[in-house]
Amino acid sequence: MTRAMGRTAYRASDWTPERVLERKGEHTVSVVVPARDEEATVGAVVERIRADFVRDGGGGLVDEVVVIDSDSSDRTAEVARAAGAEVFSANEIRPDLGSVPGKGEALWKAQHVTRGDLLVFVDADLVDWGTHFVTGLLAPLLVDDAVQLVKAVYDRPMIDATGREEESGGRVTELVARPWLALHRPGLAGVVQPLSGEWAIRRKAFESYAVPVGYGVEIAALVDTYDTHGIDAIAQVDLGRRTHRHHRHDTLGLMAVQVLAAADRRRDRSRGGPVRAEETVGLTQYARGQAGFEPRLTAVATGERPPADSVRMPAHAERGTRAESR
Repeated sequence: MTRAMGRTAYRASDWTPERVLERKGEHTVSVVVPARDEEATVGAVVERIRADFVRDGGGGLVDEVVVIDSDSSDRTAEVARAAGAEVFSANEIRPDLGSVPGKGEALWKAQHVTRGDLLVFVDADLVDWGTHFVTGLLAPLLVDDAVQLVKAVYDRPMIDATGREEESGGRVTELVARPWLALHRPGLAGVVQPLSGEWAIRRKAFESYAVPVGYGVEIAALVDTYDTHGIDAIAQVDLGRRTHRHHRHDTLGLMAVQVLAAADRRRDRSRGGPVRAEETVGLTQYARGQAGFEPRLTAVATGERPPADSVRMPAHAERGTRAESR
């Protein structure tokens, strides 16, 4: 372990599963996999985590692997369940609270159907990774009570539609997140990958934060942890290499709006009021058509959910519904 730039840095390779399990103690661990149309990869993600860390009858490092299915149109739910995950449909968790689409919505809803006091989030689209992601993300939480949030750091080549490796990922990070942090939270300059999709957090911290329903969830958790607990509450762990599919450049604009909306709400906490989960912003993009460059307007979800600890389950509300196989 080394300290640099006011942050705590770890390497996943420093921690074997046996060492991490020894430190688990009375903690309970939930691995949450948000998924939408990921039938090609979600099964392997679930199977590998369960094979390495889940023991029949309990006593393993991971107590549950939960997939939150976000309105998939393919067999994501069926494949995940066959691989051994407990699968819930995001739009049927806490139906009393309604439902909106988005990754952040899935992670927020996960708090209502999981039991772990330590939450590990792993994306469903991984194609080149290892289960050391789980041990690496958990270790800082188990060895340092001051750490509230653990962010992954990795090499991240992108794969195009033909399976060919392209340039490194992280375009929204470099063009949006890092410049915003430089301007408004320079104390977070030492965070290498502020938008990394793999991270771990203490439930008590996460349930106290408002959660953006879309891709702003990662930067929101980072800024909220920094503002609430300070820089030493944030750890980073080098996981080596993570490969995922390429996103079209026009879809990155939608992600950028969500990241900026979440960050800007945290720029000055004295301004602004409650945010509805259903809020959207119109993003106009252009594509050449018969009449020249034609505008395309997309409603981008920029709403937020309130802290989960402020939304207690009423007696009449159901815990959630398992996603049906399609």
